[in-house]
Amino acid sequence: MPPMTEIVLMAALLAAIGAFAGVIAGLLGVGGGIVLVPAFLYAFGHLGYGGDQLMQVCLGTSLATIIVTSARSLLAHNRRGAVDWTILKGWAPGIAVGAVLAVFVVSALRTAALQAIFGLLALFVAAYLGLGGERWRLGPAMPKGPLRAVLSPGVGFLSVLMGIGGGSFGVPLMSLYSVPIHRAVATAAGFGVAIALPSIAGFLMMDIAHPPPFTIGAVNLPAFAIVIAMTLVTAPWGVRLAHATDPGPLKRIFAVFLAVVALNMLRKAAGY
Repeated sequence: MPPMTEIVLMAALLAAIGAFAGVIAGLLGVGGGIVLVPAFLYAFGHLGYGGDQLMQVCLGTSLATIIVTSARSLLAHNRRGAVDWTILKGWAPGIAVGAVLAVFVVSALRTAALQAIFGLLALFVAAYLGLGGERWRLGPAMPKGPLRAVLSPGVGFLSVLMGIGGGSFGVPLMSLYSVPIHRAVATAAGFGVAIALPSIAGFLMMDIAHPPPFTIGAVNLPAFAIVIAMTLVTAPWGVRLAHATDPGPLKRIFAVFLAVVALNMLRKAAGY
């Protein structure tokens, strides 16, 4: 049992992380996972927990929270009739397959390699948020057949490598294929369920050396519970702020923030 002061500090750090992630998710629609993973890495490292498998705990805990937040978001969007179930049903099986395959890759890698992967992919997301044009198009409708068979596992695979849900890759992809942004955001919540639900079983079965306290497999239970509680409170704040402000400049500011986080991940992966 860790000292009470350590438990209190851990709870305070996780509450702050969850609050920030909820606001960002509600404000920008990118999902909280892209904030949670580096924040978990900082918090656990600050508390003295490190090692070659810490990144697995950060990824697994983030994905565990995504099961709850994505399911809640999907139900809320569905009540408004915003979910494109044709897209979701066609893409979810491939996304789930890619997510499961990524779990095997994650289990075989160590923190430095996973940090490098996260940093590179986060730079891609930051570039799209900062530079992407709303009128960019690859086609008039979401692809089917062989192209979908390639792209759908790719979405699941890359998302698990970053510990994120369906927003960061799913929304840009659907927007590029002419899906209206509100429908893309709503449908991407379903992508998040397809990513997190099958992958979390693998994270729960991982054997992690020297994990933070109260961790099962690669999922830290206090982080999961506290972050879920905080995001449920603060995500509506972000939604209200999004409707009260122009999200364009905010997305560019967040893109810069995310790029800094990504470069810091790459710096740590390189051992500096």
